[in-house]
Amino acid sequence: MRTGSEPTTARSALRMRFWLSLWGLVWAVLGTAVFAFTGQVGWAVACGMLWLVATVDLGVIVRHIHQGPHFQPGRDVPPYLPPERRPRR
Repeated sequence: MRTGSEPTTARSALRMRFWLSLWGLVWAVLGTAVFAFTGQVGWAVACGMLWLVATVDLGVIVRHIHQGPHFQPGRDVPPYLPPERRPRR
């Protein structure tokens, strides 16, 4: 519900989240490979789990970017009245 106190031009920084997620994905892949190569299985598994989380996050971000902008009410749209305060017709 729109209360009128939120910024009317608020947007998520999806492009920045995309690049940060990609950066984390690269480090997770490198960490998994290095720790697996050196025989440290616990750290390799931890980096592998981080790799999985970064991949899912990247997929969600790309999906949101492909959805495009959503409707945001402008300054001329007043806040909605809560349901209990709406006038009866």
